[in-house]
Amino acid sequence: MAGSLLYMLTTTTFRTDEIPVETNYRSIVEHAIEGIFQTSPDGQYLLANPALASIYGYESVEELKSSVKEIARQLYVDPTRRAEFIRLMDEHDSVWDFESPIYRKDGSIIWISENVRVIRNEAGEVLYYEGTVEDITERRRAMEQIEEQAALLDKARDAIKVRDLDGHILFWNKGAERMYGWTREEAMTSHVSELIGKDTAREDEAYKAMLRDGEWSGELQQTGKNGRKLTVEARWTLLRDKEGNPKSIFEISTDITDRKKIEAQFLRAQRMESIGTLAGGVAHDLNNILMPIMMSIEILRQTTSDQQSKFILDTIKGSAQRGADIVNQILSFARGMDGKRIEVQPKHLLKDIENIVRSTFPKNIRCELSAPYDTWTILGDPTQMHQILLNLCVNARDAMPRGGLLGITVENCELDEQYVSTNINARPGPHVIISVVDSGMGMTSDILDKIFDPFFTTKEVGKGTGLGLSTVMAIVKGHGGFINAYSEPGKGTTFRLHLPAIVSPHSPDDSESEASLPRGKGETILMVDDETSILTITSQTLQAFGYRVLTADNGAAAVATYVQQPNEIAVVLTDMMMPAMDGMATIQVLRQLNPAVRIIAASGLNANAGLSKAIGAGIKHFLPKPFTAEKLLQTLRAVLDEA
Repeated sequence: MAGSLLYMLTTTTFRTDEIPVETNYRSIVEHAIEGIFQTSPDGQYLLANPALASIYGYESVEELKSSVKEIARQLYVDPTRRAEFIRLMDEHDSVWDFESPIYRKDGSIIWISENVRVIRNEAGEVLYYEGTVEDITERRRAMEQIEEQAALLDKARDAIKVRDLDGHILFWNKGAERMYGWTREEAMTSHVSELIGKDTAREDEAYKAMLRDGEWSGELQQTGKNGRKLTVEARWTLLRDKEGNPKSIFEISTDITDRKKIEAQFLRAQRMESIGTLAGGVAHDLNNILMPIMMSIEILRQTTSDQQSKFILDTIKGSAQRGADIVNQILSFARGMDGKRIEVQPKHLLKDIENIVRSTFPKNIRCELSAPYDTWTILGDPTQMHQILLNLCVNARDAMPRGGLLGITVENCELDEQYVSTNINARPGPHVIISVVDSGMGMTSDILDKIFDPFFTTKEVGKGTGLGLSTVMAIVKGHGGFINAYSEPGKGTTFRLHLPAIVSPHSPDDSESEASLPRGKGETILMVDDETSILTITSQTLQAFGYRVLTADNGAAAVATYVQQPNEIAVVLTDMMMPAMDGMATIQVLRQLNPAVRIIAASGLNANAGLSKAIGAGIKHFLPKPFTAEKLLQTLRAVLDEA
């Protein structure tokens, strides 16, 4: 305003034939709301208007001119500002928006903004300075308040930004710098879409809602400077001018990317648990269907010497066993499987897997292994560890139909609290990380989210059950660990198994005894099961191997039979899941009749749950269905041989 007034005074041409120039000029000066002045080079006022006297706190122009004889000493709070003013005038003959703190008559301090030009004679000597003064104290105070508020906003962890209705950034705090990676200077010259991308459909909907309601909140997908994908919780508020017209948008954004990842892990865990519960419900019936088939094979093999018949029996046995394995995989993917846990050296596992890969995989697949000399050991089931590694290697092979690199690495790692906070399944402490990496075709994020779901497969019909990775996850989870997968289309896939480690390793003994088929010596076995087919085939198997068998199709019948022949019955083999009187109730009654009765419990439900129930009832021996004749005969012999 002051600058425009000075310009007007120095450029206006007056019509002297109507109003005298002197009168017109004096009238403008006297009635101007800005201070107008002329001063000598040594700092005395030659001319001043009432507005200038008022700004400085004087009653009149005369008082101002008579009181102030040295402007630099009497008015300027910082005399060096006056020296800077003179320097700029000498160099440029004018200054614009020159701000300084000034003493008023009463000693209070105000801030002024000056627009001044120099007037010289023909010799170039300075005659005087003339210009305008504006009191900007309130403006400065408002700016300082804004700066203080901005400093507070900079301390916020959230990204706080203001943009106009066209999307140009007006304010960008430190939180926005940290979240998106763009500095304030970079942001203030850019459009918001250039900085954080645009969730087009979602943002268009949000913008309309904000214009309608004055505010909006929700989740948006955005992108940082380095291309990092962000999920933010955004709150938008519409700012209006004095007339009530939309002016700008005030935004607060919270980075919830990590929280959404943890939520996704939690939802996946819930989904897996739900499917596991469903699987447990059907497992009992499926195992009861498979068990008679598997038990019949041993009997039929003893009744034939024809090689073609034995081949057919072997085929039936293999198919039935595959069905049983699928049921066990369904059970194990959500609840895990407890096997023989011993101290295992991962380097030995890798060596075994390497031998399999090099001898069976196509020659255009190159296998590279890496493990530190001091690799920690893990407490686990060697068979299951082989299973998951081989499963991952087979998947890697299938992802590289034209060949490529298969890398398996082992590393020791101490998981800290910070890492654990970003993974719902992680626990702090020493871990062994086994990575299986391929250079294959990779996967999209949609497929990556589903790969651990049971029955999900990208393979052709007949080439995959969709249970491999769900079983891998279940086994890793059963060992107290967790698994992460990383993949991009065309960039291969990486699976990282995190398994709790034993920091002081020693060489484990993985040897196991050979299986055998021991025979009975005429002992009487009471077989209890509600499935007729299981009763029949199990009885025939036991009789074929030298046992006498009594059967009962429910708990009450079993108790009645035992009461009649308590001394003859050597072992009771009972199913845990039966209608009316189940296995638990039957065991309790038999224990009351004879505390020393020897009992083997069997169940087609999840092995862990069935074993827990059996242990709770005081049972030492448990058979998970479907069991083979070999497993049945070995367990029975072990029970009978106990002292």
